Amino acid sequence: MSLRALWIIFYEKGENATVRFSRRFSTVEHRAKIMAGSSYVAVPEDRIFLQLLLTELGLSSPNKPYVADRDDCLYRPRSPAVELRLSGKATLWPVLAISQGPLLLACLPLVDIPSEPRPPLANLLSVSQGLTFLAGLQTFVLGSGGKLDREGLDSRVAMLPPLLLQVCPLGTPLDTIPLAGTPTAPMAPTSSVTQKQPAWKTGLYRGRASVNVAVVETVRSMQYGNQSRQDTWDVYGTVTCKCEVEGVLPNVTVTLTLPPNGSPLQDILVHPCVTSLDSNILTASSVDDADGSAFSGPYKFPFSPPLEPFRLCSYTSQVPVPPILGSYQLKEEENNLRVSVSLKLHESVKNSFEYCEAHLPFFNRNQMGVADVKVSSGQLDVSKEKNLLVWTLGQKFPRSREVTLDGKIAFSGSSHGPSDPLCTGLTAYIKLYLKVPDTTLSGCCVDQHLVQVYSSAKPRIFTSRELQSKEYYIWNSTGSAPMSTGQMVI
Repeated sequence: MSLRALWIIFYEKGENATVRFSRRFSTVEHRAKIMAGSSYVAVPEDRIFLQLLLTELGLSSPNKPYVADRDDCLYRPRSPAVELRLSGKATLWPVLAISQGPLLLACLPLVDIPSEPRPPLANLLSVSQGLTFLAGLQTFVLGSGGKLDREGLDSRVAMLPPLLLQVCPLGTPLDTIPLAGTPTAPMAPTSSVTQKQPAWKTGLYRGRASVNVAVVETVRSMQYGNQSRQDTWDVYGTVTCKCEVEGVLPNVTVTLTLPPNGSPLQDILVHPCVTSLDSNILTASSVDDADGSAFSGPYKFPFSPPLEPFRLCSYTSQVPVPPILGSYQLKEEENNLRVSVSLKLHESVKNSFEYCEAHLPFFNRNQMGVADVKVSSGQLDVSKEKNLLVWTLGQKFPRSREVTLDGKIAFSGSSHGPSDPLCTGLTAYIKLYLKVPDTTLSGCCVDQHLVQVYSSAKPRIFTSRELQSKEYYIWNSTGSAPMSTGQMVI
């Protein structure tokens, strides 16, 4: 449900009625024009709308109690959705209106089905949702006491522009509308701010300023251990920000840096809130041949942040080696499988994991029986029901940075284990799961001192980075492993 327009009207007998607040939503009006086609009726000016609504509700012209267009016996009103008759045969329907004392609230919801012949109100979800929105808005304007006073009305009406951006962005009310109580700090009035708040920003922040920037790099790999097939790997990163900074359009600049031997960032995509960018940042592409002249930073991103956490940018990086190189050999020996695994952590990778696990599944076989397997480091868990070995390597590799697994496995169970049409015979793989805090393969990082915030309050700056794996496979070198497509989606 969306609203084409919204009005708050103050009316007392003996005094002129006034529109205290109105809002039109141009994006919704554009949709209404497209859907209605030749039968489209534009929303009239506030002055004309006020006169038509008061006449329809019997609140105007007290010396003329009979109004033909309203009181004729052929006219069948459908309260609470009233019809306003404009010049000629044009009508505005359904206009929803609720009142309490001198306060009158009205809205014009978007009806996405033909209005002729008039559908029953019970069939229009926009009517019930519009009335719910008006009821919440009425509770907010009246305050916790439920009684209207002019001073309270003025202060709460002043809060509506930023409030509506939060609860009704671009004319579409949210499912949960926090109109019933006092607005929270981020929605406080900003009378001292002269800048117009953009439609994409759904509120204003009030509180202690802070900026949190996180760099997460993800590595994928397909390793075959076979000279006839080339190992492949790729790295892509994301920079996520959460900025709690006061102001309508605060300015923040985040700078990404690389070490002298770091791999340049490529294929950079930025969030629309970024205000300007060096052309060298956008032209670096992984499609082109990498050379020594590639732009290696610093990468500056000035932006005006939204309230919610968002992805500032994403990138790829052509690192020379994957973090862990592996060798996997699986051979048939009588009725058993001989398993031999070697994993080596590259010297450039920080030897401090949040977690690191190697999963060895065995498909299309009977249930696992005896597993006589030893590891040089870590802990091995055997899941016979799943035909799976889980090798937990812990938080550190040994000083040699190399670990091994060796042993024999018998499949003597009467029931079948899991199946996979891809992995038949000796075609099998190891899948690695790892996360390394405070490191990236490209060396990309965010220095706290290079985060600039142009605000009256000095913010707290938090930065972090981490490396994680996704689709990290080491195939049995004696099997027929599938080839990698080399495609990557960010």
